[in-house]
Amino acid sequence: MASLSLFAVQAILIIYSPPHPPTSTPAHSTSYPGANPYPTLKDQKAFEKGLLEKTAKSTQDIILYDNRIVLFKTESDIQMFVVGSAEENEILLYNVVLALRDSLNILLKNSVDKRTIIENYDLVSLAIDEICDDGIILETDPVIINSRVSKPPAQDITNVRGIDLSEQGLLNAWDVVKREAQNRLRQGL
Repeated sequence: MASLSLFAVQAILIIYSPPHPPTSTPAHSTSYPGANPYPTLKDQKAFEKGLLEKTAKSTQDIILYDNRIVLFKTESDIQMFVVGSAEENEILLYNVVLALRDSLNILLKNSVDKRTIIENYDLVSLAIDEICDDGIILETDPVIINSRVSKPPAQDITNVRGIDLSEQGLLNAWDVVKREAQNRLRQGL
């Protein structure tokens, strides 16, 4: 029997690469990049480690792990996971992981990697918040999520600062700089 609860998502994880310890790393080491920086959170670490081991060579996007349904997508050097209870609707959770992947691709201009996610953590957090709030799925359309999360247009920013960054404004600035350089050259400065 399917769960009738609104609380469908138990966790959304984005795990950075290398998602698996390098081959030369000693067993149980946490000193490689991407390792959990909080080794005292024993349960969280055990879950994430087991999840990564189980998905390392998986060719499927869905697994059953620790009596939970886990759907995941890999992009560049990160893995995105959506975790739900074993009774949850897999298609619904799959739509959530697709919405996360597609939203991040739109927001980060198809540059979904560890560095870009860290630099744009605010947008990533807002996107996740638009997708899901306290386990309740709010939105799975990446275009709508992007419209709610994206940064303000450049023209709004320029109006605040009084700088014209349009193509014509940049051409005008270039002409001013060019004339100034020519005048200085003529004067021998």
